[in-house]
Amino acid sequence: MPELQLPEPPTFNSVEDERHHRKQRLAAAFRLFARYGFDEGVAGHITARDPENLDHFWVNPFGMYFGHISVSDLLLVNHKGEVIQGDKPVNAAAFAIHSQVHQARPDVVAAAHAHSVYGKAWSSLGRTLDPLTQDACSFYEDHALFDDYTGVVLDLEEGKRIAATLGERKAVILRNHGLLTVGHTVDETAWWFITMERTCQAQLLAEAVGKPKLIDPEIASLTYSQIGSHFMGWFSFQSLYEKIVREEPDLLE
Repeated sequence: MPELQLPEPPTFNSVEDERHHRKQRLAAAFRLFARYGFDEGVAGHITARDPENLDHFWVNPFGMYFGHISVSDLLLVNHKGEVIQGDKPVNAAAFAIHSQVHQARPDVVAAAHAHSVYGKAWSSLGRTLDPLTQDACSFYEDHALFDDYTGVVLDLEEGKRIAATLGERKAVILRNHGLLTVGHTVDETAWWFITMERTCQAQLLAEAVGKPKLIDPEIASLTYSQIGSHFMGWFSFQSLYEKIVREEPDLLE
């Protein structure tokens, strides 16, 4: 059987090319989040670190519907929360959370948070996810619970506490709030959020009808090594990117 040749994440000849690529992926992620119903009024944000100014990140304008966001709508925000590029306001909660996550995790390129239905329903239980399915194993021993809720996150100290709870993991469940995922690419980050939301849905459904059987720890750990890597997160997003760009090409404008 011939060896399977998978694509690799792109490399770039200039910082401008890398920036444009990240912004395209970011706009696509917002469109997909809208498709999947992750929007909830003005709530939710995805950020991408700027490849040149590492303490700056690109983010959605406050109050703009995810399904309308294009590359040209994205805002560049500095470490003080000031909008450096763009003419719309930034979500204060987005800055309070994401600035601290990006600061604490220099390896992280992107972070995503939204008030998706199953994620916030699961978060109210104050539990981490169990390894019930193959897909759930992407998060096996690689997500945390922020076991507190003090209202809308507007204080940088609260953002620091969330970042500290996240640690070196790929995701954190914010109790009574929702999900937060991070990654080495925008693609990976968006995919972890999409599949984590579905994992919450699957566990809620399973527990609604009975007592689910957990995957044995050694098998869960093996499965994590097969599907929970940075590469697999990136690769899993590629077909979704192609789909949304083909169906909504204006997102690239």
